[in-house]
Amino acid sequence: MFFQHVYDKSLAQASYVIGCQATGETIVIDAQRDIDVYLHIAKENNLRITHIAETHIHADFLCGSRELAAVTEAKMYLSDEGGEDWQYQFPHEGLRDGDVIRVGNLSLEVIHTPGHTPESICFLLIDHPATDKPVMIFTGDFVFVGDIGRPDLLEKAAGLMGTKEIGVKQMCQSLKKFAAIPEYVQVWPAHGAGSACGKALGAVHSSTVGYEKIRNWAFQYGDDEQGFADYLLADQPEPPIYFVKMKHLNKVDRPLLIEVPKHPKLSREQFLSAYKKGLTVIDTRKKADFAQGFIPKSVNIQGNNSFATWCGWLLNYQEQFVLVAEDNQMEDLTRKLMRIGLDNIYGYISDVDDLGLDLEIAEVISLDEFRTSIVKEDVQIVDVRGATEYEAGHVEGADHVFVGTLENNLDKINKDKQIIVHCQAGDRSTIAYSLLKRNGFDKIKNYAGGMKEWKGINKN
Repeated sequence: MFFQHVYDKSLAQASYVIGCQATGETIVIDAQRDIDVYLHIAKENNLRITHIAETHIHADFLCGSRELAAVTEAKMYLSDEGGEDWQYQFPHEGLRDGDVIRVGNLSLEVIHTPGHTPESICFLLIDHPATDKPVMIFTGDFVFVGDIGRPDLLEKAAGLMGTKEIGVKQMCQSLKKFAAIPEYVQVWPAHGAGSACGKALGAVHSSTVGYEKIRNWAFQYGDDEQGFADYLLADQPEPPIYFVKMKHLNKVDRPLLIEVPKHPKLSREQFLSAYKKGLTVIDTRKKADFAQGFIPKSVNIQGNNSFATWCGWLLNYQEQFVLVAEDNQMEDLTRKLMRIGLDNIYGYISDVDDLGLDLEIAEVISLDEFRTSIVKEDVQIVDVRGATEYEAGHVEGADHVFVGTLENNLDKINKDKQIIVHCQAGDRSTIAYSLLKRNGFDKIKNYAGGMKEWKGINKN
């Protein structure tokens, strides 16, 4: 048996390549949209991608199953569970609980595990030349390392009210199925730490059924379903608003993107023309570089592992945008954006100093200035972290406005006061600073040291 775990750090998303080395037949589970990684793996290992599967209709990334099927002509095996509202709306091989997919000398048994979503399925793998007992289970967003999938996501991200209570009950029943699987079976989930699909995902990529039964909180409640429900639904992170878009695009027919596109580097004239037309400018430079001089109305979203997530929070999928990035960053940034369907890159520039524009300088303040400012009546402290972070501890008197929804809550920011934004360590507060500047707020300062520095100094 051939096995390779493919992990996208930017979305904490895992996909899997499993092949029969005797026949060359191979299945890819939960493919990311830039599919060249799977084509390369198959070519390097003399394999043929013949099967493509998904564990459920994903909300956090644009699945590349159809792109991969278009290039390889492999069949797609997708869940037909969950009822009428949870059916994929394009041709596929439908799967039901108990079905078996044969991939050469391997077999994958389908287990219907609703809870996170109604159509969720797992794949229990048997490597028949070695043993007739199962060796791995691919759990999607059902069971993670140390956590389980959240049943409230459909309500919070997709507005499907009343689904979380049903999801909790379904999750309880699905966990009983999981607990009956032999304890030695390896667990390979679709996400790791950093995903918004749970609140306590482990940093390691895999586990075993036995380990999860001992250490995963979800197996510690016994028959206390209410206690289980209360803990499961409490303190979940805010789901990015682009999740609604992903849920839809992963379900319906859509345009395919089978190669990583190359975007033009704009001349000064091309950029200024687009800028004057109102195209959004996303500055991907480091926050310190942005602070030293930035294009008016541009938004700083650093090109790190959180880049796609914040772009998904803030960008309009129907509108073109321009990036500020180095030449050698563009392929990486393009991949990150195409994984959540943000394909409307008009082009990019690398030098903000050569545009003939008067750049703005961000006002970043020190701990001492922050400390003296928080007691002033004409100052509003705005904490832009997540709700759970804020509730776990915040600066006395600070107002909470989450950066992801800041532009929908500008009425909570007092233009007549001096505004000081902060987060944990400066990344999100720099986004917030640039968003406020874009929306006409002039009296803004950024305490970039954030709660990390504040807590550290106040421990002494």
